Amino acid sequence: MQKAWWKESVVYQIYPRSFMDSNADGIGDIQGIISKLDYLKEFGIDTIWLSPVYESPNDDNGYDISNYMSIMKEFGTMKDWEELLMEVHRREMRLIMDLVVNHTSDEHEWFIEAKSSRDNRYRDYYIWRDPKEDGSEPNNWASNFGGSAWEFNEETGDYYLHLFSKKQPDLNWENKKLREEIYTMMKWWLDKGIDGFRMDVINFISKVDGFPDGEVKPGKSYASGSKYYRTGPYIHEYLQEMHRNVLSHYDVMTVGEMPGVTPEQAIDYTAEERNELNMVFQFEHVGLDSGPNGKWDLKPLVLHDLKKSLSRWQEALGEKGWNSLYFNNHDQPRALSRYADDGKYRIQSAKMLATLLHMMKGTPYVYQGEELGMTNVAFEAIEDYRDIESLQAYEELKSQGWNEEMIMKSIHAKSRDNARTPMQWSAEENAGFTKGTPWINVNPNYQKINAENELSNPDSIFYYYQKLIHLRKQNEIIIYGNYQLLLEDHQEIYAYVRTYQDKKLLVICNFYENNPVFELPRDIHFMTKQLLASNYETEEQSDISRFTMQPYEARVYLLN
Repeated sequence: MQKAWWKESVVYQIYPRSFMDSNADGIGDIQGIISKLDYLKEFGIDTIWLSPVYESPNDDNGYDISNYMSIMKEFGTMKDWEELLMEVHRREMRLIMDLVVNHTSDEHEWFIEAKSSRDNRYRDYYIWRDPKEDGSEPNNWASNFGGSAWEFNEETGDYYLHLFSKKQPDLNWENKKLREEIYTMMKWWLDKGIDGFRMDVINFISKVDGFPDGEVKPGKSYASGSKYYRTGPYIHEYLQEMHRNVLSHYDVMTVGEMPGVTPEQAIDYTAEERNELNMVFQFEHVGLDSGPNGKWDLKPLVLHDLKKSLSRWQEALGEKGWNSLYFNNHDQPRALSRYADDGKYRIQSAKMLATLLHMMKGTPYVYQGEELGMTNVAFEAIEDYRDIESLQAYEELKSQGWNEEMIMKSIHAKSRDNARTPMQWSAEENAGFTKGTPWINVNPNYQKINAENELSNPDSIFYYYQKLIHLRKQNEIIIYGNYQLLLEDHQEIYAYVRTYQDKKLLVICNFYENNPVFELPRDIHFMTKQLLASNYETEEQSDISRFTMQPYEARVYLLN
């Protein structure tokens, strides 16, 4: 397997609206990010992934872009952005940008033109279909944000496709001219000096010809059409063309967000000889706490399911592709609240989750606040939420007969706003995020959980993450070693071994607050051992053949 800088990187995701506000308008901005670059450098990350800062009416918090080559005024100016890139590079870090090209905003110039008449030159930049004979939608697909995936356009008497909000019309990738426009835009950003792209729902860009109806589940008005647009018929052709025309000319990192992708498909997307992408974001492991009725149908995580999922990806991509490692991002609730204990054992369990993930094979991603042990928030009223998906779910679940308590319980657990509350910098008002009124309320626990407290405590979650990042840089086994699951059927312990050259890395994590006994399998042989990391005070010479684990304990040993 070839070595590459992006395999050896640790990435930190910034959600700019919630990171740091420099001008007291309550909204995070680019100058705010610049003011915190030294914090990120001290933390030890190599690469920043910046969520969209492009011009946008903000129907979906910037993922509805109205101008790809302009900066949203709330965030600053292009001059501010250029200063950010310069300051990132000056600190020997890299910057990757979000690429959102499955759809635009309905306020993008292309769509304003396209919807005006059927013979407009931008018409085929989007996907249009005539109504059925009864005037209804062209098919029964549901939008990922609820309701129909089609919206009627009065001016032309037909429907356009939007797999997300109706203000996010899907682009027609079958149009070569549209693809060339996108490649030109990508080159424009790369020529400015960025270091790569995170590509939003990139496996949705090719749709099955004919747009067949999906199967409507009981109690639903519309069907999931996902099998007709996830990994569609021309997706590999488009990505290889993108690589040939654009990406191959730059030393960059690419990661494709791909809901529903399988490990076998991910190999096709990430195998080096195929010239498509470096890695994908898959969602299998973050869907394990959802019931059969989707995201809002809550069920507890079963550790065996997590082991099976993560191991499947580790083993399948092995020497053939590359994994991205994450529990948190701007679309996911806080993993600490979701999979561990955000109360009594918050510190231990945050460190345990970090250990489990950062010692695996792949590129790790840290989402802002994760390194502080930030938790989910439980706003009392739906009016306190800002996320379009959560607000639409509230109305939809209400219409399905859910009571208020059930709905709010699901929103408290799964809303994307759990990740979007402001970064907690200090115990000052509004967590030091803004001197104005924040665009979304701060989590009330900021007086206890904040960066200032973390930086003043040598035993903090922040410094533990920092240590894991340093270990990755010092030990190639963490980056390139093979993965083997241990104790597959153990209901409380997640343990695995990494192997590289003549060394082994043993990772042992207690996923719960009980005190299970760890027994080292007899086929794991070693002469010497070195304790690399632990979230408890642990004796270097303690026996590892059999020992009782403490709540949420994690240990990492280097074996020779």
